[in-house]
Amino acid sequence: MTSDRITTFLEEFFIFGLKQARACIFAGSFFVILFLSHHISLFGLPRYDFLFFAAVLIQILLVLTKIETMDELKTIFLFHIIGLALEIFKTHPSIGSWSYPEFGYFKIMNVPLYSGFMYAAVGSYIAQAWRLFKLHLVDAPTWRLSGGVGVLIYLNFFTHHFIPDFRYLLMLVILILFRRTWVEFVVIREKRRMPLALSFVLIGFFIWVAENISTFLGAWKYPEQIVTWTTVSFHKVGSWSLLVIISFILVAYLKTVNEARPSRVID
Repeated sequence: MTSDRITTFLEEFFIFGLKQARACIFAGSFFVILFLSHHISLFGLPRYDFLFFAAVLIQILLVLTKIETMDELKTIFLFHIIGLALEIFKTHPSIGSWSYPEFGYFKIMNVPLYSGFMYAAVGSYIAQAWRLFKLHLVDAPTWRLSGGVGVLIYLNFFTHHFIPDFRYLLMLVILILFRRTWVEFVVIREKRRMPLALSFVLIGFFIWVAENISTFLGAWKYPEQIVTWTTVSFHKVGSWSLLVIISFILVAYLKTVNEARPSRVID
């Protein structure tokens, strides 16, 4: 590799990192607040309520500074609602997948309102990355097909508590459905590409890493973490990858609508 190519590679790698950091600005800000909530005065607020108000304030600041667009804010709100519905179900005493043991005023049933922002952070990242990297899908399935699979994935998060878990079958369907789909992106000038299915797994892995940090900081707790914190099971990467697929399909559809494009998942 020549010195010019090395310089170009390093430049592109640096810009790629900067854009990724920009796309993660809401998630990163939330992690900072989550960490600080253990070490600063919360003005007499329960920690969960402090996190809720802080998340709302971050969103307001991002919109006012035009780091986030109003369309992206609408997307984030949608993810907040979708995530909150899942949280209410998963934390119900008869399900008990995880819990929020601390007190808070701003709760719906057993779920603090800030929890929806953790799902919104995923949507925020994908929406911003789409814009910053000028994402384009090649050979994408139709919206009807991908949207239908997205609905089935979301429903499976609920139904697997009562009927067989179809997540592995759904993963196989995703691999088949997106087997020819590539995602193109631009870091500086040249178009780069990678298999879309691989991007789902990579994002799912990094969310799993973030989940370990979040549970360590007490954002929520799984039953096995109540007494002593332990690493979140690695099989959660699969669950997060499925959530990323739902998020990606939703963002792709909303981008399509905003750009007045017809039935493909994107452009």
